[in-house]
Amino acid sequence: MTVYDTSLSGQVSLRLLRKLQLASSKAQERLGRNVFRPEDFDVVRISLPISGLDPSFDGYRIAHISDIHMGQWVTAERLNGIVDLVNREKPDLVAFTGDSVSYEVDEIAEDLSRGLARLRPKDAFVGVLGNHDHWMGARKVREILGQGKITDLNNAVHTIYRQGEMLHLAGVDDVMLKKDRLERVLHELPASGPAIMLAHEPDFADVSASSGRFCLQLSGHSHGGQIALPGIGTPVRLFMKYPMGMYRVKDMIQYTNRGLGTNEFWLRINCPPEITVFTLQAEDSKFPRKVAGKPFLSIPKIL
Repeated sequence: MTVYDTSLSGQVSLRLLRKLQLASSKAQERLGRNVFRPEDFDVVRISLPISGLDPSFDGYRIAHISDIHMGQWVTAERLNGIVDLVNREKPDLVAFTGDSVSYEVDEIAEDLSRGLARLRPKDAFVGVLGNHDHWMGARKVREILGQGKITDLNNAVHTIYRQGEMLHLAGVDDVMLKKDRLERVLHELPASGPAIMLAHEPDFADVSASSGRFCLQLSGHSHGGQIALPGIGTPVRLFMKYPMGMYRVKDMIQYTNRGLGTNEFWLRINCPPEITVFTLQAEDSKFPRKVAGKPFLSIPKIL
């Protein structure tokens, strides 16, 4: 197993977590708790006005997914069900914000790439890496994601054209591991046209917003804390500024997706896995402004 952390303690820790993941997966399979249920997932639909968006992009739909952590709670069956939910939304573009894997790559590679390859966006499927992707070997994970038909946006820009107008998707590589190169992205980014940033870590919003170039940042990483308590929220907010949902950071909107999978603790309470669907709006949009999803912080739910 190739890992990013080359220290002895790092390799020992990752090997132990890998054994725990594989053992937990087999136990869940024996108990019949590895099946897909659509009611486990929250599809959040958000209409979002974008300054400077050309009318040709009015109604443009972006499906945002994050933190699959394939081989933990997300099984091959669950991933296929997730893909069906995303395809049902008929997105123009799918954006993935990192952590496709947890502590194992080889045993889940085929299921991950085959599942992701079933996504059917009209224009593109773009994404960046997260810290787990690097810990498990960025080169190998990039190969798997490439087989899943994803366009690599790590420190790069991808532009969508409609009627001669542009919408830019930009991304930075993992911030936690200091792989981000925003200056490279800004150099590559054309001067005109709205730009959306993909960054695994949500608190990078303070940096990207300060550039003044991005209207929206999409992130994951936090899993929303996996636990959200009524009247209190998620404990993650004690050490993360933007743990879940929507924030305004200067002139930019930051959105933190709660993710699809889990960490080594296969538990979510009041914090269901999320697929976010953004409908972008031009200034004179024909689409109503709304946010829709399941009731939040209401009935405690354990997956």
